[in-house]
Amino acid sequence: MRIGIIGAGFIGRALAHLAIKNGSEVMLSNSRGPQTLTSTAVSLRCRVGTVEQAIGFGDVVIVAIPFGQYRTLPAELLAGKVVLDANNYYPMRDGVISELESRSTTTSELLAAHLRDARVVKAFNAILERHLLVDARSAGSPERRALPIAGDDAEAKRIVSVLHERFGYDVVDAGELAEGWRFERDCPVYCKLFNVAELRAALAATESGANSDGQYAWQSSGLGARGCANSYRRRAPELACIQCAGPE
Repeated sequence: MRIGIIGAGFIGRALAHLAIKNGSEVMLSNSRGPQTLTSTAVSLRCRVGTVEQAIGFGDVVIVAIPFGQYRTLPAELLAGKVVLDANNYYPMRDGVISELESRSTTTSELLAAHLRDARVVKAFNAILERHLLVDARSAGSPERRALPIAGDDAEAKRIVSVLHERFGYDVVDAGELAEGWRFERDCPVYCKLFNVAELRAALAATESGANSDGQYAWQSSGLGARGCANSYRRRAPELACIQCAGPE
């Protein structure tokens, strides 16, 4: 499978490493041009190009950029493509986006509205880049980690699930793209270690509701998952564990 990656930060590079290790061809790109990626190309042994070239190259396109830049993506070039959305929203980095603050939509739905004819699947946003490389396990391993996905296109989700399997992860389908809120930043399952059964239970138990101050909290009902707190609130920027796309 040929994979184009938009975003050469921490997540983009980690996914490129996993893809190449497991037999995929990769072209990495960023907003500053391929001339800024020469050392990365050598270290990862991947191709580099412009954003437009990476889109044309990939059977699947991974988007791993700071979420505030999502409107810079060329919608017409991504029409018909399977787009894997690994983004997260951090207002201290991306600026305040009112629709997300009010919880009237999700990050992936905003991206899909911009990429109106792309086949968007939310994936790989709920794991830290340093864990992507060390938590991968062979199929059947009792320690194999499960990761959530969400999307509206069944075939696109199948393709993204195959990528997870190749990369060393099990998959739990959270449902339609609108259900992606269940594993967005600060939800109980975000960046936590689960197997398939644990993750399925945690996603089902996650609920959202407004606090008295108008901000949102996410709760999980008595989860016994490894390392999973029973209640998460939106935290101050200095306390947030930023799943950052990283410097491009």
